[in-house]
Amino acid sequence: MSVFPKDFLWGAATASYQVEGAHDADGKGLSNWDVYSHLPGTTYMGTNGDVAADHYHRFKEDVALMAELGMKSYRFSVSWPRLFPKRRGEVNEAGVKFYSDLIDELLKYGIEPMLTMYHWDLPQALQDEIGGWESREIIDAFEGYARLLYERYGDRVKLWATFNETIVFTGLGYLTGMHPPGVKDPKRAIQACHHVFIAHARAVETFRKMGVQGQIGFVNVLQPNDPITNSAEDVKACELAEACFTHWFYDPVLKGEYPAELLAMAQTALGVPVFAPGDAELMKNNICDFIGVNYYKREMVAANYDVDGFEMNTSGQKGSGKELGWKGLFKLVRNPNGRYTDWDWEIYPEGLTDAIMRINKRYGNVPIYITENGLGAKDPIVNGEVLDQPRIDYLREHIQATGEAIKLGADVRGYYPWSFIDLLSWLNGYQKQYGFVYIDQANGLARKKKLSFGWYQDVIRSNGEKL
Repeated sequence: MSVFPKDFLWGAATASYQVEGAHDADGKGLSNWDVYSHLPGTTYMGTNGDVAADHYHRFKEDVALMAELGMKSYRFSVSWPRLFPKRRGEVNEAGVKFYSDLIDELLKYGIEPMLTMYHWDLPQALQDEIGGWESREIIDAFEGYARLLYERYGDRVKLWATFNETIVFTGLGYLTGMHPPGVKDPKRAIQACHHVFIAHARAVETFRKMGVQGQIGFVNVLQPNDPITNSAEDVKACELAEACFTHWFYDPVLKGEYPAELLAMAQTALGVPVFAPGDAELMKNNICDFIGVNYYKREMVAANYDVDGFEMNTSGQKGSGKELGWKGLFKLVRNPNGRYTDWDWEIYPEGLTDAIMRINKRYGNVPIYITENGLGAKDPIVNGEVLDQPRIDYLREHIQATGEAIKLGADVRGYYPWSFIDLLSWLNGYQKQYGFVYIDQANGLARKKKLSFGWYQDVIRSNGEKL
């Protein structure tokens, strides 16, 4: 018998800016990514999401492919500026209708929607007029946006996630300056992150007060950190990295508080996060129903006496990325015995089992969905066929790792590979492919099933027995 529960949700995921296109269609407002991706030097070869996979106009074709694949669930995100084009003002009913039609189309095929409210595309009006996530005003704005989603889709959507990968959009947006708004200031990063957690708690509170029938969670990066050696210095550096990259982002939504030692360090050194009256109580009283985890890699950590900065591999040229580090704290280093992708991400499926069990140990047996997991690669095309065998190998190993966690008692309820279809990979453009479905950019964005499509079809049909 399969180790996976019979009601396990085999799915796949995408995000609005990366897949929809239609950047200015039917009254949609500008997002921060609509603006940022058009600035010189921000993305690989100037790529952007103006058209992307044109899912906005072709969602029925795409959902039919999801049904053919056998998907039990589809994780997608809503574009906030498609619903609220301006900071204040009327709802864009055409945008509301698009997601309503998408949800209905999914349900027609028996595919459970999992709706993510925020996957990085902030209305540019909120950035321009109030300063985006650095302003407490955004908490009210997000709560109003969430309320609209509950009112319009709460009768049909049962799985909700507020935010996707806060560590990325605050870290790259406010620490390294590689994402919008392009800031490099740890103090501003930490305060913006705090506003995200408060906005999340408000959205959860509203969800429950409105009596929406379903579950609401939060999606985080799941990145286990291991010391490169057993030296006391490397072990200490690794513990700090784990606290910064994991506990800081999981504790507020699963415990309702920050890790005390790290909070004290941040407030002593930088004076942030600044709490407003009621913040602590709001966080404590609005714990998630589940946690979504996005797992791609682990990181090896060393004591850091020299590196201060970060240079990401966005070209797909293996080895072109530089070390990430905060001098005097820790740095992320390459595993000399590791397997790596062309984007310098370590392939380490055992880390998924390990990281899930770390969650269990720290937070109890919280319900978990693997909301993203996948291989970014330049897929080979041979005689017209997309032969993405490395993706099959990668997913097989990680599904097995998920099964191991279930055997150990973890409450894992679904698995959503990233991604259903090839899409814009943010700074990496369209060369970094993740999907089961290939997009032929030179042939009218024609959809083509990859080798992995048929393989995943069999995985779903066998409930994870046939790998």
